[in-house]
Amino acid sequence: MTAPVPGAVLRGLIPGVLGILVRRGADFAAAEDAVQDALLEAVRVWPSDPPRDRKGWLVTVAWRRFLDATRSETTRRRREELVEEEPAPGQVSPVDDTLQLYFLCAHPCLTPSSAVALTLRAVGGLTTRQIAQAYLVPEATMAQRISRAKRTVSSTRLNQPGDVATVLRTLYLVFNEGYSGDVDLAAEAIRLTRQLAAAIDHPEVAGLLALMLLHHARRASRTGPGGGLIPLAEQDRGLWDTALIAEGVDIVQSALSRDRLGEFQAQAAIAALHADALVAAETDWVQIVEWYDELVRLTDSPVVRLNRAVAVGEADGARAGLAALAGLDESLPRYVAVAAYLRERDGDLVAAARLYAEAAAKAATLAEREHLTRQAARVNAGLA
Repeated sequence: MTAPVPGAVLRGLIPGVLGILVRRGADFAAAEDAVQDALLEAVRVWPSDPPRDRKGWLVTVAWRRFLDATRSETTRRRREELVEEEPAPGQVSPVDDTLQLYFLCAHPCLTPSSAVALTLRAVGGLTTRQIAQAYLVPEATMAQRISRAKRTVSSTRLNQPGDVATVLRTLYLVFNEGYSGDVDLAAEAIRLTRQLAAAIDHPEVAGLLALMLLHHARRASRTGPGGGLIPLAEQDRGLWDTALIAEGVDIVQSALSRDRLGEFQAQAAIAALHADALVAAETDWVQIVEWYDELVRLTDSPVVRLNRAVAVGEADGARAGLAALAGLDESLPRYVAVAAYLRERDGDLVAAARLYAEAAAKAATLAEREHLTRQAARVNAGLA
């Protein structure tokens, strides 16, 4: 009995094969269909007759499937030219088509949600059903979203440098979805970012990979047995994955040494400082504030300024944190929760209890709402 082909092996080959077909001139949607046909053929053939060059085999079969699917009287001459250009089996262009596919799937002409869906489908090799389950939408809705995205990029030529920043934002959106359905999107985002890092030598790609690894290392400690949120300061650090932390720290240190600072490297540096503290009291908040200052300079993001206010409150006291908070828009997500925390640290328990309750009412998720409600109850109990 022959062993089946591991799904991870096939998924890892998809971006390179699809990218080659698109570069040769295949319409994106037709190219993806051809690659899926080739994958099915691989599942059938490889267990009994494995090729020496898996990628070359898939390229050859997918290209022939594409040519067969597009054969017609009006395109015969051009098709014959394409056939003449077809390389012999096993000969794959050294051009990094995987990288080009990342750029195409995260093209600026796509909405963020469409870019995420297309990246998971074409680069990640996930099925439409898996993506739909992960994002809690009907499969038909996700299929329409992916089809529209394919049509949008079908006429896009890959003859210009790609936008790395857009690709990284797309991958980070995937990572922040965490786990849903039968797909671990955080792990999938890490896999895709590792693949991207192998295709391009870019410090921000390394910074994003380090950031993901450092956040993922704390995953087991973020929620309690009942699913309740556990704040960073209260997490059991014995549950943190030290191997992932070590890898993330090494990657971000190497990226920072290149002196081409970007926002993901700065965020990874902050995450590394949190991971470096054996207990919460040992956290180097002064250095974290300095990194937030760099992030503000790079992004001028209100959310970054909000997080900086928390760090300032830890480094220089609650009054300083409240002063940093004062100039920000109160409608910002988590603004009221941050204000509640800093008011409690400053000893104003009446205001803190009221603000925790207000923040709970505005919470975006049930877990966050329950956590903030418990905080309000805890402070009110102290007042009583």
